[in-house]
Amino acid sequence: ALMAPTEILARQHYDSLMEILKDTNIKVGLLVGSLKKSEKNKVCEQLEKGEIDILIGTHALISDNVKFNNLGMVVTDEQHRFGVNQRSNLQNKGIMSDVLYLSATPIPRTYALTIYGDMDTSVIKTKPNGRKEIITKVFKEKDLKDVLFKMVEEIKLGHQIYVVAPLIEDTEEESNLNDVKKLKEKFNIAFNNKIRVEILHGKMKNQEKDAVMEEFKNGDIKVLISTTVIEVGVDVKNSTMMVIFNAERFGLATLHQLRGRVGRNSYQSYCYLISNLDVERLKVMEESNDGFYISEKDFELRGEGDLFGTRQSGDMVFKVGDIRRDFKILSQCKTDAGIFINDNIDNNFREYPQFRNIIEKLEFID
Repeated sequence: ALMAPTEILARQHYDSLMEILKDTNIKVGLLVGSLKKSEKNKVCEQLEKGEIDILIGTHALISDNVKFNNLGMVVTDEQHRFGVNQRSNLQNKGIMSDVLYLSATPIPRTYALTIYGDMDTSVIKTKPNGRKEIITKVFKEKDLKDVLFKMVEEIKLGHQIYVVAPLIEDTEEESNLNDVKKLKEKFNIAFNNKIRVEILHGKMKNQEKDAVMEEFKNGDIKVLISTTVIEVGVDVKNSTMMVIFNAERFGLATLHQLRGRVGRNSYQSYCYLISNLDVERLKVMEESNDGFYISEKDFELRGEGDLFGTRQSGDMVFKVGDIRRDFKILSQCKTDAGIFINDNIDNNFREYPQFRNIIEKLEFID
């Protein structure tokens, strides 16, 4: 099973796998919220009978009526977008299923689990050939003219731009924040209506969203103003600039994911963070394009969460240690413990009878 946070991304995975597996007998299924009830029922029926080998979907996969014939592996893409219970609910649909979490920016709890020894990691550090580091800068709103100048410059080069706002429209409670609809009006005025600007947000109908994205991919739309609905699953290689308003309202993982919508080609790309507040995490974004470095900083700023519960950030209380302060020595301890066990397990820890006694009292599952 492969679970993705949005229908756009789930459908992309489905299309990719269908293409990859087109000459095989492997059956791929898709389960998302927009399917008709009859279509969902058919997928669930085939799944329970074992007629579907790989099921791709959104949160729909954790519904009670989704029953797997023999779930062997669970893949959660963009794992930071799911809660602990959501991820475990899917895993629990199988018996001892293998689990793979994918993320460019692991959440603090996941980062801590890798240190604690409860999760192995596989890191892809290299960029695809020809890709450049994204230049990231923080601007105050009073310096918006500089941002607009750069936007016009990129559009003249034939490139496209994302603009992200925290709200769809103005509300009394959040009147100090920028919203998608108002920003469209402002940009139309700034560009004298000579540059095509459109909006995209979660409340639009799927058909409307698909139409906007198709026009943006084709290059007809030059500036796309959106909420974080574009955070994952959007791949427009001609986009070279990301402008995020009220950037202080977003977490590091979200900011890094949004930045990842650009820089998907050989052109120099830019991410401009607009904020009137001096927020430490925005400086982290300026410092690095490395998702794991950003995760480490997120971990330091927000805490590790509850390793044995469901909190994904915040502090755990230890009597002596501090998992953030001591994470390097904890990582080394994990490595040394693994070497020690591998070196002595074949002789049943003959030279270490006290350790053997401890092991005999514990239940280990390989």
